[in-house]
Amino acid sequence: MVETVNWKNNAIGRKFITSFSGGKDSVLALYKAMKVGKAVGLIVMLEEEGKRSRSHGMPPEIIHAQAESIGLPVYTGVASWQEYEKVFTQLLDNAKNQGADVLVTGDIDMPAQDCWHDKVTKNVGIKLGMPLWELNHREAVDEFINRGFQTIVVTVNLSLGMKEKDLGRMLTHEFVKELETRGIDPCGESGEFHTTVIDGPIFNYPIFVKECEIIRDGEYAYLPLKLT
Repeated sequence: MVETVNWKNNAIGRKFITSFSGGKDSVLALYKAMKVGKAVGLIVMLEEEGKRSRSHGMPPEIIHAQAESIGLPVYTGVASWQEYEKVFTQLLDNAKNQGADVLVTGDIDMPAQDCWHDKVTKNVGIKLGMPLWELNHREAVDEFINRGFQTIVVTVNLSLGMKEKDLGRMLTHEFVKELETRGIDPCGESGEFHTTVIDGPIFNYPIFVKECEIIRDGEYAYLPLKLT
């Protein structure tokens, strides 16, 4: 039986490193963990070319700008899907050597059994912390907005109810209600959309970005961002 009882609270009183996408869930998880523990850095996995993040397709310069505003170092790994676990584990080992004993992630619906993050953290000898685990999706989004975070929709899956015109929109209570009316999960937990956070209570200053030309790739549409 997998021990899951402390997944929500494992960051309390401990040093941790966060698996970071720059989107709303990982930022909210970081915020909640920073309230009870001490962050030592952010882990970001990049695609093979090192030009985009593996999770959200974000350019490294945006992620580094977020990290600088938050005041945390970024530890990046470049890997194919085949090498992903090996490289991620190496980053966790390095974080452990620097004092981290918890990995924090922004997962909400992670199953109690066969959790990949649970496996890799146990292999390294650190704990897993998921502050958002099993939260109601609407409550998670409402907390994110109510805390004062600002985030932009940068990826949409056009086959799951999202529209190209949703790109560039800020996540607000009104937009969340609209998404639910359209039958879309407000957290985008089925991959309906991804976001980039540009400001909030853990940011020392906002990230100013410029929207570039939309890229279309099959059922997906992307809004690239550049720093201004």
